[in-house]
Amino acid sequence: MPPKTSATLTEAELRLMNVLWEKGAATVQQVLDALEENPPLAYNSVLTTIRVLERKGYVKHGKDGRAHVYAPVIGRKEASRFEVKHLVNRFFKNSHELLVLNLIEDESIDDKELMRLRELLKQKS
Repeated sequence: MPPKTSATLTEAELRLMNVLWEKGAATVQQVLDALEENPPLAYNSVLTTIRVLERKGYVKHGKDGRAHVYAPVIGRKEASRFEVKHLVNRFFKNSHELLVLNLIEDESIDDKELMRLRELLKQKS
């Protein structure tokens, strides 16, 4: 049985989506060339991951001669909002308040970031 596909982006998928968001559209080879991987990824690995992204609805393809050209269907902002909703649902019982409290209580957040969060919260109320 094949593994279940995650609705959210894996790290590998996100790396490819970042290339596509930057370029707008690209062939598998162009995506591969844009990746800064050491050691480099195999062409087939990139192709397989792009096909997974297409099945998930993140990209679509068109043809340019014999080559498939892949383009993002979902923008970076929409994808990040989906990821945050997924995180809130999964770890914070669908409570945005619990997420914000978790961020505020995080000791790695510096005073400047806390001030900015406070200002944003004031603007929203």
